[in-house]
Amino acid sequence: MNAPPTFESFLLFEGEKKIIVEQDTKVPNAAIFTCNKEDHTLGNMIRCQLLKDPNVLFAGYKQPHPLEHKFILRVQTTPSYSPQDALMNAITDLISELSLLEERFRVTNFIIHLGIY
Repeated sequence: MNAPPTFESFLLFEGEKKIIVEQDTKVPNAAIFTCNKEDHTLGNMIRCQLLKDPNVLFAGYKQPHPLEHKFILRVQTTPSYSPQDALMNAITDLISELSLLEERFRVTNFIIHLGIY
């Protein structure tokens, strides 16, 4: 079988960074983020969260190859807002939304367990 070992899909090797940031030289106020050891699940969630921000002009991602465990996120913002700030705000908002979802799930699961509908 030609598939790489499973642990390579989630463990960072020594010296490997989780996120690599590059300035996009073709487009103003844009950056390219390479997220290692992640896949479509996180890439699409971050892209959707970025697009909710009115200061984000473009947000898109791609996974270069199915056997490579990384995605490339491209973000373009308005001149007064940096792509790095947009990504940090999107991640913070996403964590808040997921915490709220978890809390509501636990409450709903508790209510169903008690038989109160």
